[in-house]
Amino acid sequence: MNKCLKSLLFLLLITPLISIAQNTAKIAPKREFRGVWVATVTNIDWPSRQGLTIDQQKAELIGILERHKRQGLNAIMLQIRPTADALYAKSRELWSHWLMGKQGLAPAEGYDPLQFAIKEAHSRGMELHAWFNPYRATMSANSITHANHITKEKPELFYTYAGQKLFDPGLPEVREYITQVILDVVKGYDIDGVHFDDYFYPYRVAGQVISDGATFAKYPNGFTNVADWRRNNVDVLIKMVNDSVHHYKKHVKFGVSPFGIWRNFREDTLGSKTSGLSNYGELYADSRKWIKEGWVDYINPQIYFTFSRAVAPFGTLLDWWGKNTYGRHLYIGQAAYLVHDGRTKKEPAWARLSEIPNQIRAIRANNLAQGSVYFSSKSLSTVAKAVADSLQKDFYKYPALPPQMPWLDEIEPNAPQQLTADALEDGVNLKWIKPLKASDGETASGYVVYRFEEGEKINVLSAKNILHISFEDFTFYLDTNVEKGKRYNYLVTALDRLKNESEASGPVGVQAK
Repeated sequence: MNKCLKSLLFLLLITPLISIAQNTAKIAPKREFRGVWVATVTNIDWPSRQGLTIDQQKAELIGILERHKRQGLNAIMLQIRPTADALYAKSRELWSHWLMGKQGLAPAEGYDPLQFAIKEAHSRGMELHAWFNPYRATMSANSITHANHITKEKPELFYTYAGQKLFDPGLPEVREYITQVILDVVKGYDIDGVHFDDYFYPYRVAGQVISDGATFAKYPNGFTNVADWRRNNVDVLIKMVNDSVHHYKKHVKFGVSPFGIWRNFREDTLGSKTSGLSNYGELYADSRKWIKEGWVDYINPQIYFTFSRAVAPFGTLLDWWGKNTYGRHLYIGQAAYLVHDGRTKKEPAWARLSEIPNQIRAIRANNLAQGSVYFSSKSLSTVAKAVADSLQKDFYKYPALPPQMPWLDEIEPNAPQQLTADALEDGVNLKWIKPLKASDGETASGYVVYRFEEGEKINVLSAKNILHISFEDFTFYLDTNVEKGKRYNYLVTALDRLKNESEASGPVGVQAK
């Protein structure tokens, strides 16, 4: 047999294996962002209603986190500032009325919902991104605000649009105030990220006009076109928040979730081949610029469209965003809340059980996107329960670590030391010692425990052998899911705050009792 024929046969044999390996990597990547929005405004997700007892609030939140952990998610985008108010204690703003039923009414002494959420999320290997609405101050003209709410104490900072009170982004005092509100949280809490959604300047309402003419006249900043001026106002805040957050805590990620269309091709040849509402033109949000300038660590466009949506196909927008990330992370916002059973007049495509699963496949095949965020938490147990089942049993069957951000930190921590495994009656007890400091001064902020059955090849590049992920610095773990008499090998790696992973400590073998 000549060499050419041998080479051809080899390629024919190896190609399917390569394809299988690639498909496996797409099915279960070890690093992938798997987030979900937990909305507090109007009690969409949590708490389920106003005025719950503290124990009820805690039980509900634990239930939400446990459910999402089972589904394979690894990040919670928790809305902590819905209307210039707070669901956390260390705030210069009033307690949110979505919590206890009355704005300014504190929950029980010593209870901090955000502190509690962070601890519970981290113990389950989930990041906690603090979700802020930067400009919205009331929901409607009927909103009842406390006498000390900022809309009453400093009415000059706001304009009214369609009944809502909104911060005026053109005012330097507004930008400074919002940034300081965010820094209260960055400095006071162990959050993993600061997150903005799509509410910048308001979505247009017929007959309504943004009343910022006086601000434009006073602070034109060299602009003569009001649309360009408004976009610059938002740009200035985005850069200001990014710089401020990273100045105080380099490891805290900053991301924005804009509307899914930046600009349409007919408006700008750099835009997408779509014809829907434009982030740039309608909301004065130049989201592409924020990525290009490096003012965000991740962009999370809300591509709430199906593949068959004529004006804005999901595939078209996924491809466009993938080509416009400039090295930053791209997480796709997916519309779990739009899924229905076909018995409505809503878009029929959302009744297809394959729609969101096919979107996930497309995201993984794209190679320029690093994951998904679903709106919203409740939807994954109601209208989109079938989607959640697919996540748990298929797409997110194995755990995943969040993707790395080398522009913030790429120094790996040192490996844990002196791993031991002891077989006890109730399982295998693992213990180790915290690693020595790495060159950047970090030790460990979390750990990954891997388990392999006897004879199984040890490979930490695969997600299927991850037994446990924790974003806490506890140096022990009890594996209760073992078969008596069976032998296992264990490895443990350390994680730093940005989820860089160390070399492994181990393997250590043990026979379960």
